[in-house]
Amino acid sequence: MRVRRGITLSLRHLLILLTAIGFLPLALLGTWSLKEAADVRLREQERSMIELARALSSVVDAELDGAAAALGGLAKTPKLAAGDLRGFHELAKQQAAGQPEWLGVILTDERGQMVFRTMAPFGAPPAPVADPDSLRMAMAGRIPVAGRVARGKGGRAAFTVRIPVDGPQGKPYVLSAVIAPGRIQNVIGRQRAPLDWILVVIDGSGRRVARSKDHERYVGSAVSVPLQRLMRSGPEGTGASQTIEKIDVHSAFTTSRWGWSVVVSAPTSSLRYPVLQGAVVYGAGLAISLLVCIAGAILLARRIVRRIDSLVAGAAALGAGTRVDVEPSRIREIAQMGQALAAAADQLDHHERERSGLFASLERALASREAALAEARSAALAKDEFMAVLGHELRNPLSPIVASLDLMDLRGETGAQRERAVMRRQVTHLKRLVDDLLDVSRIASGKLTLDLHPVDLAEIVRQCVSAAAGIRVVLHAPAALWVNGDDSRLSQVLGNLLTNAARFGGAEVTVTLAEQEGKARLTVADRGVGMAPELLAHVFEPFYQAPQQLARRTGGLGLGLAIVRKIVELHGGHVTAHSPGKDQGSTFEVVLPAVLPAVLPAAQAAGATQPAPAPAATAHPGLRVLLVDDNEDAARASALMLRHIGLDVRVAHTARDALAVFDEHEVDAALLDIGLPDMDGYALAAALRGAAEGRALRLVALTGYGQKGDVVRATAAGFDLHLTKPASLEELRRALAA
Repeated sequence: MRVRRGITLSLRHLLILLTAIGFLPLALLGTWSLKEAADVRLREQERSMIELARALSSVVDAELDGAAAALGGLAKTPKLAAGDLRGFHELAKQQAAGQPEWLGVILTDERGQMVFRTMAPFGAPPAPVADPDSLRMAMAGRIPVAGRVARGKGGRAAFTVRIPVDGPQGKPYVLSAVIAPGRIQNVIGRQRAPLDWILVVIDGSGRRVARSKDHERYVGSAVSVPLQRLMRSGPEGTGASQTIEKIDVHSAFTTSRWGWSVVVSAPTSSLRYPVLQGAVVYGAGLAISLLVCIAGAILLARRIVRRIDSLVAGAAALGAGTRVDVEPSRIREIAQMGQALAAAADQLDHHERERSGLFASLERALASREAALAEARSAALAKDEFMAVLGHELRNPLSPIVASLDLMDLRGETGAQRERAVMRRQVTHLKRLVDDLLDVSRIASGKLTLDLHPVDLAEIVRQCVSAAAGIRVVLHAPAALWVNGDDSRLSQVLGNLLTNAARFGGAEVTVTLAEQEGKARLTVADRGVGMAPELLAHVFEPFYQAPQQLARRTGGLGLGLAIVRKIVELHGGHVTAHSPGKDQGSTFEVVLPAVLPAVLPAAQAAGATQPAPAPAATAHPGLRVLLVDDNEDAARASALMLRHIGLDVRVAHTARDALAVFDEHEVDAALLDIGLPDMDGYALAAALRGAAEGRALRLVALTGYGQKGDVVRATAAGFDLHLTKPASLEELRRALAA
């Protein structure tokens, strides 16, 4: 047999070579990705810098516009038109004193001669004009002009804003405001920029008016030569330059309407550092990965060679007619070769064992499936119990807080009125979060049910709009529009949409209700932050929220809109969200099937409106109330609040104490907590009913358990009413009404 000769490699060297070749495209792709990331970062940085320069330029223009407007208002005084220059001098002096950073006002005639300056008495000898070029420009062009920065005799830097005015008999004058650069420096100080960025405002002659660093040192000086070359490229742009301290920076500049320029510079080192850091991390990761893969290749080569030696020995044993023992391998091809060397007599036994193993595996899978189903049912029950306990434990601490706030309001304490309003808003916000959590749990488990009947959606919308707080709502709705729905859940839908608009929609919201093609269409439109397309795709998903700042001033859990969608779908409708884009507002549209007049009850079909609700009954003074709550803070605060409105209140913290108080005192009504330490509230309610021996006794359950099953259980236990903590003073008044 002819033997082919050539280069041979060991299996270990071949695997190491393949590993290195496999890493080469990854290294090239990673290098290209780092370069692209660096370019993207630079472009994003340039965009941020140019946007900051534009924003600062707009603010500088606004400052110069304000100075020009102030001069224009001063020029309209009758004293100038009448030629009373002494009186006009006094008015100009008062104007300069009332403007921040104004050093004075100067009036010059058509020849450029100074008529007066408020920095000196009227009639004082005229001083030389510090910036004659801007004066000639304002006089020749009859346009407002912002002059260059110059230093006076005292060495103080200032610039002028000049406007042409008409004096007595239409004689042309120029009125100038001398302003300290500190006014522009204050504008720079209000900008939010990284600490190592440098912000500079430059006048029309290329001199610094204000600078975010070393302002006093460099005010009035010319900008660096590299920056001058960059600014000659056009009215706006970006590029490399250098600061006056010889620091290499990347700068963005723009020119304002007044001819001034705003420059934003970032050190080049701060832009390069993240890229270099990423390259170092990527290179180190690539090297470590390569070393790990080489070590793995060496180990794998050793194991493969050992398995090949085992096959060689098995082949020799097969030729010798002895028992073949092949070492098992995880490599498929080597394992198949070992199986081919096994004795034919063992094949049937092997198949039988394989079938037995398959049946055993199937039985284990069925047993595992049953165990998984049982575990899922147990987990669902545990989740329901957990959500009930969670609602109870979160609502319980809110009860004494709400009662204490109501008590302070009743006492008329005005010292902390604002703080109480803040606390009440936050407590209401927390209660809404708890309700949203419980609602989304019911939705997930399919336990959210509706009480559907014909309701006037227009009246529900009007009530929700009237109750909206913190925003201005413009409502467009017909007199009546009937749908088949649950009025409380429909109120929750609009309430959640208005709450969302209050957080992200600005100060004004438009609510429109109309009937179109047999459908009731309810839209809530705002002019707020708007939504990007990627946010619109997920806005109705539970717990999904738009990116926010770390402060999370808008708050929330991302459940309100998810609850809205489910409630609307249970009503047979649908809800959609629209937005032209970021900062262009958002519109939410709810579409529900309208109820035709023929479907409504006779009184409603005839056009009868819903009767106005009768005034809610309240507890009369002197009512004898038994308050039972194991939370001593909540019991004490609620008792003080009820006593303040004239009720006779007895307090107990256990069911045993409550029964003792009931035996010793006459009681007209009882407020009972459900989770008591010695006996639950349901059993206590039954005991009190039995002890009352048929006389009138109003029982109200006041508890943190607020699910529908809890309300049903309370009714079955003999309670007249079920209240969920925290309950306000008005809710307690209505609950205790006979």
